[in-house]
Amino acid sequence: MGETVMLPRPARVGGLPVWGVIKERRTIRQYSGDPLALDVVSQLLWASSGVSGDAPHLRTAPSAGGRHPATTMLVANRVTGLTPGIYRYSPDQHGLELVSRGDYGDTLVDACSGQNMLGSAPAVFAWNVEPERTTSRYGDRGKRYILLDLGHACQNLHLAATALGLGCCSIGAYSDDRVNGIFGLDGKANAVLYMATVGVLEGE
Repeated sequence: MGETVMLPRPARVGGLPVWGVIKERRTIRQYSGDPLALDVVSQLLWASSGVSGDAPHLRTAPSAGGRHPATTMLVANRVTGLTPGIYRYSPDQHGLELVSRGDYGDTLVDACSGQNMLGSAPAVFAWNVEPERTTSRYGDRGKRYILLDLGHACQNLHLAATALGLGCCSIGAYSDDRVNGIFGLDGKANAVLYMATVGVLEGE
C-alpha cells in the first residue's frame, strides 16, 4: 500500500446555481498550464464519486443497486501538494492512495491517439471498473448498468469543473491494453472504461 494523502473537506453547500452551471457546461480541451490546488481536486473527487450520506453506498453519483463498481483514479500531472503520479481515491476516507510516482502525461497522450490535453491537463480522472461487483447481482445486464454509472460520475465531474471555472473533457478513445497497462490493470477483472481531463481555462 502506498502513502495516503487525506484531502481537504469538500464544500457541501453554496456554489453557483445549478441551472446556470448546466447552461455553461462545455467540452474544453485546451488549458493554461497552471496547476490545480489540492482543495479544488478534493471538491472534484467528492462531486464525481464521494460519499454524500451516512452510509458508504450513498454517493454523489447514482449506481445500480448501490454497487459502485468503479474506482476513481487520479493522474496528478500538476496538483499542488501532490507528488506527480497515479493515485487511487477512497470515498470512505476522502483520501488519495499513491499507486505509482512519475510523470504519465506523455505516456497517456501516446496511448490515447495523440490527444494532447492528457499531457497539458494538470489532472486526469480515470474510472477503473470491477465488473463483477455489478454483474454478480444483475448478470449480463449489469454491463449496461456499469456504463450508465460511469456517465453519471463523469457528468458530475463536468458540472463541478464548470462550477469551479475549470475546463473538462471526457475521453473515450484510447488503446485499452496500453491504458490498462499504465494503471497496472489486467483489463478483465479490472479495467479503465472512461477518462476525463480537468484544467484551468486559458486566460484565467
